[in-house]
Amino acid sequence: QVQLVESGGGLVQAGDSLRLSCVASGDTFNNYVMGWFRQAPGKERELVSAISWNSASTHYEDVAQGRFTVSRDNAKNTGYLQMSSLKSEDTAVFYCAADKLWPKVTSGKAGYWGQGTQVTVSS
Repeated sequence: QVQLVESGGGLVQAGDSLRLSCVASGDTFNNYVMGWFRQAPGKERELVSAISWNSASTHYEDVAQGRFTVSRDNAKNTGYLQMSSLKSEDTAVFYCAADKLWPKVTSGKAGYWGQGTQVTVSS
């Protein structure tokens, strides 16, 4: 099992940047694919980005393409989501998720989830 704790959220202005972190504990972090999801008020949770265990493969949804960068440091058991050019529509609770299988992460069926961190972008 792996436990995930996100941090780095906050209130920023449109156009600002923010970096989210996800610290893992428990099982060996580099056994897991990691994903970032978000849920805006009144909307379903959606995939934002994913990264393979060795960072060789990354995936970005359209909302993240060109503005967000996913990365991880297995030595620190930490994953990151660097967000730039933030927009008001990026306001959401952001979650990190992990699973040993890529399809389970990208389908939103990852076995492990963090508690989320709020990102609020004012226009």
